[in-house]
Amino acid sequence: MHIEHLAVWVNDLENMKDFYHDFFETESSELYYNEKTGFRSYFLTFSSGARLELTNKRFLAGRSHEAFGYAHLAIAVGSKADVNRFAQRFVAAGLPLLNGPRTTGDGYYEAVVQDPEGNLIELTTG
Repeated sequence: MHIEHLAVWVNDLENMKDFYHDFFETESSELYYNEKTGFRSYFLTFSSGARLELTNKRFLAGRSHEAFGYAHLAIAVGSKADVNRFAQRFVAAGLPLLNGPRTTGDGYYEAVVQDPEGNLIELTTG
């Protein structure tokens, strides 16, 4: 089990991608864009293999997402069966299962849960 990535809401996606590349020599994924929701993201990979997901969401009026900073922590727990088992453990403990388990548009098999203080955790394969 390991931390798969940390996601952060940003206002200027391209500028933030360039910042992390220039200062930390990260490699960027291609832009992921969901036309239905307006969600956009880049995964930035550091030389150690650690990854940071920069996220942004445009609404119909053209405004950016209203929250900035920490979005979620993704923890790779193993296989799809492991994701399902962890999700069931959260539910059994009375903690919210917000989404999934499911395969997302960018290819993750995940379940989104909350810790006791409401922080988002993505339980992923890998």
